[in-house]
Amino acid sequence: MSGVSRPTTGGTLQSGVRVSGVLGIEFGSTRIKACLVAADDPSTILATGAHDWENQLIDGVWTYSLDEVWSGLQSAYADLVTNLGEAPTELVGIGVSAMMHGYLAFDQGGELLVPFRTWRNTSTGAAAAELTGLFGVNIPLRWSIAHLQQALRDAEPHVPRIASVTTLAGYVHERLTGRRVLGVGDASGMFPIDPATRDYDADFLARYDLLVDGGALPAPLHELLPTVLVAGESAGSLTADGAALLDPSGTLRAGAVFCAPEGDAGTGMVATNAIAPRTGNVSAGTSIFAMVVLERPLQHAHHELDVVTTPAGDPVAMVHCNNGASELAAWAGMFQRFAAASGSALGADAVYDTLFREALVAEPDAGGLLAYNHLAGEPIAGLSEGRPLFVRTPGSRFTLANAMRAQLYGVFGTLSLGMRVLAGEDVELDRMYAHGGMFRTAGVAQRFLAGALDAPVAVAETAAEGGAWGVAVLAAFAVSGSGLPLAEYLNERVFAGSEPVTAEPDAEDVAGFAAYLERYRAGLDIERAAVVALPSP
Repeated sequence: MSGVSRPTTGGTLQSGVRVSGVLGIEFGSTRIKACLVAADDPSTILATGAHDWENQLIDGVWTYSLDEVWSGLQSAYADLVTNLGEAPTELVGIGVSAMMHGYLAFDQGGELLVPFRTWRNTSTGAAAAELTGLFGVNIPLRWSIAHLQQALRDAEPHVPRIASVTTLAGYVHERLTGRRVLGVGDASGMFPIDPATRDYDADFLARYDLLVDGGALPAPLHELLPTVLVAGESAGSLTADGAALLDPSGTLRAGAVFCAPEGDAGTGMVATNAIAPRTGNVSAGTSIFAMVVLERPLQHAHHELDVVTTPAGDPVAMVHCNNGASELAAWAGMFQRFAAASGSALGADAVYDTLFREALVAEPDAGGLLAYNHLAGEPIAGLSEGRPLFVRTPGSRFTLANAMRAQLYGVFGTLSLGMRVLAGEDVELDRMYAHGGMFRTAGVAQRFLAGALDAPVAVAETAAEGGAWGVAVLAAFAVSGSGLPLAEYLNERVFAGSEPVTAEPDAEDVAGFAAYLERYRAGLDIERAAVVALPSP
């Protein structure tokens, strides 16, 4: 890579400067991030900004308020401007990425009909099973069509008023540009995509319309869904109203060209240059998921696997787990508080670095300890609700090193169950790429993931920047006019000359994780019992 420049701080903020940059915005589960890159060299990061936020469980629904969407976006952008040291009047391009799936339904006037239902909700089991049977492909609980069908099955009063359904990225994009479109990768988490047309599967649309025949919906399904675009296509431009939403100071003017809004899975693939067959990536955050680009269609439908697409529309097998690194973060927070209470306060990064490096000296199977990170339900594991658990027997070796390795293994536990199903389909990987904050401590989570997958795992310099950088690259691709396919653009214009750090699987780690996973699978009965015995308040 040509280098990553970091934000400048402490300077005098200049106002009214035209910046030849491209802005990427990502709405993650716990942070809204903004990333500005050079338009002619998107491998160069000019500045970043961020805003922390959290989902809320309200009336049994995991949600974020739309007011928080906009206040958080403005905060992240203002933070970027401060770090840049100048307030841009113009940008060349913009891209929006966000958590995939979920349910945002609007009426004809653009009013939200029910609170935003995120991917984390698992109340759509009956609808998902019905649609899986109808289409003959796996429709997961978190997909938008499952949410819509469940609302219809439950005769929710808002259903006859629906004029549009979209994702979080699609919603933000529409408010900023006035266009109701979606990148094919994000769209593939709303409704199945036909790889030949790179659009919603027409046969499945027809089947669905027959299923709901009788006026239950106010229009055929395709009229309610956003228009699908592939990477490189222009998806509109920043309007004056959109500029005011993004930058209430009034400094930023309209006109920046947008790429299609994408999901965090697709932008993670771009950020790791994992969009070619036999490559894949793992994204670890509040959730954790793996994306593996397929050489051929899967032979069977599996509830552990979704078929989605790259931002260019190529088929991808996705293993999506609702629970990622949040429980690990809670443990780190406890140790950080202990350090402070002892009079030896440590920053968060130092705490993670200490705990992760301690895990390196643990026993390969974590000493017989088990950690379940299930804060929410986990469909792959057959859990409708989550109960975080730390389990040991009297014969387990309860040390700090083993405890932390168990916690790190726990992040990869459910993911590994799904990846073993994928291996049963004879899907082969040359290399897995990883990104997310837990990979910032070099050589630890990366090494354990290589052992869990029994495959090489590569981490690039931009691993912690994630999807905000990935969608900035997609926006730069859209405005470049290069005429190159996305894969060639990434290889020639973004990743040329860069070489990620790769961890090969260690034989002891592979055997140790396999033993851990055998206990993990057996111990899921403990999780199921905990859900029954310890009901949510």
